[in-house]
Amino acid sequence: MKYLVKNGRVIDPANKIDAKVDILISEGKIEKIDKDLEENCDKIIDAEGKIIAPGLVDMHTHLREPGREDKETIRSGAHSAVRGGFTTVTCMPNTDPPIDNLQVISLVKDIIRKDALCNVAIVGAITIGREGKKIVDISAMKKAGIVAISDDGSSVEDKALMSAALKSAAVNGILVIDHCEETRLSASGVINKGFMSTKMGLRGISADSEYEMVKRDIELAATARAAIHIAHVSCKESVDIIRKAKRSGVKVTAETAPHYFSLTDECCVTYDTNTKMNPPLRSKEDVDALKKGLSDGTIDAIATDHAPHTDSEKDVEFDYAPFGIIGLETALSLSIMELVDKKILSWSELIEKMSTNPAKILGLGAQGLKKGAVADIVIIDPNKEYVYKKEGIESKSQNSPFIGWTLKGGATHVFVGGRLVMDDGVIKA
Repeated sequence: MKYLVKNGRVIDPANKIDAKVDILISEGKIEKIDKDLEENCDKIIDAEGKIIAPGLVDMHTHLREPGREDKETIRSGAHSAVRGGFTTVTCMPNTDPPIDNLQVISLVKDIIRKDALCNVAIVGAITIGREGKKIVDISAMKKAGIVAISDDGSSVEDKALMSAALKSAAVNGILVIDHCEETRLSASGVINKGFMSTKMGLRGISADSEYEMVKRDIELAATARAAIHIAHVSCKESVDIIRKAKRSGVKVTAETAPHYFSLTDECCVTYDTNTKMNPPLRSKEDVDALKKGLSDGTIDAIATDHAPHTDSEKDVEFDYAPFGIIGLETALSLSIMELVDKKILSWSELIEKMSTNPAKILGLGAQGLKKGAVADIVIIDPNKEYVYKKEGIESKSQNSPFIGWTLKGGATHVFVGGRLVMDDGVIKA
């Protein structure tokens, strides 16, 4: 199939492009990028008023398969990703069984080949069973195709074990994605520790339960000369620690998620369990610090931390509901509204945070939009307005605090490997 995308503003930080040019896609790859292209094609897409960018990359996605297919499957998660403009997502290892051995990796790869509408990269566990007791065979799992290791959902709280894991990761040249939580300090809390937790009568999760572990693991990574990526940064102190570490030359990168710069803990006042996540929503001061960290480059990536849960799991008392929300379908819109429209990031910087940088950090390469590159492309309408409704959600789960919101900006077309998988908002399975 041959496609010609015309009249759009092409933004690609990897290749330093920000210009109104056309793109010709043929046999899965970009054949030409130039002004005023005229070609015989199977389909011409008029992107007037729209932005054409490298497909978005989410480096923090929970797809739940195998084990919890009632929440999400690789198929439904990939559809949700495409709806949100993502052409690549990760598969985090907190599945059942966890992705901690070659057999589970093989199973997941088979499902991806059969069911995934977009690219899915696999993240393996750091420890067997994600129990924090014994390190997995990192070398064998890397050879099997994982792109990183993480016990996400849990920290590796044993300092000696985490040190050994980082040293092994350095030897094997693989990234460690770090969930930073000192459970001794978070102490079974359910909401940010502060005025709101006191007002609501709920156990608080202190900021130091995050940033003390951020500090510890960055120091361990520096000693091991390992690459470490700090997941779902939520508080001011973590941003400050990461900024200082970067300046001293530590190989540290970091992400935050749209809910952390779009909401504060004041949203929890309704006891809506869709505002319950870990780390929790923090204060306005923390939100401002995250935005500053995104603006000055301290925070490298915007990830979704897409965490599907069933209605029955969330429809309980706040204390007993699981942490997490879905995010693949709202991440781009929220980022446009909170960061681009409010002049925190330029369009180029946003694409860098949501596509170029995640691909680089994961070692997936960041060819972007150039002749000969695989055509993983998203077309974005920056002015599209829509109400986010349950009825249109592609994910199997609907646990989002943004349902009912009027959102602005979103993907209209998505190419994965040169295949048009979403055409004018319609997913082509």
